[in-house]
Amino acid sequence: MQFLKTLLIVFTVGLAVAFAFNNWTSVDIRLWGGLIVDINKPLLILLCFLLGIIPTWLWQRAIRWRLAQRLAVSERTVADLRIAVTTPPATQPATSTLTLATPPADGDPLPPVAIEEPKP
Repeated sequence: MQFLKTLLIVFTVGLAVAFAFNNWTSVDIRLWGGLIVDINKPLLILLCFLLGIIPTWLWQRAIRWRLAQRLAVSERTVADLRIAVTTPPATQPATSTLTLATPPADGDPLPPVAIEEPKP
């Protein structure tokens, strides 16, 4: 695939050089205030191309930067949530309000009865 990419770039550069060589003529451009600029046609085409591509490229880079920032924030949030889910919460010592009224005896057929302790 790299070979095809290189071949396409070489072919495009070759076409651009052939175009520039065959069209190297001066073009008059009338500006404001009666100014006239003589510029070669290939340079004029390159200048127009750059004037069109640079703002678009800057806009695309700004969008990519903003999306990268949003993605980084989202990834940090997901990492924090994973840590919060995987670590058990701190447990409080259980304070039981129920105590056994009588200790179980070996031969008792009934289980012991739980009663609530009075609160101080």
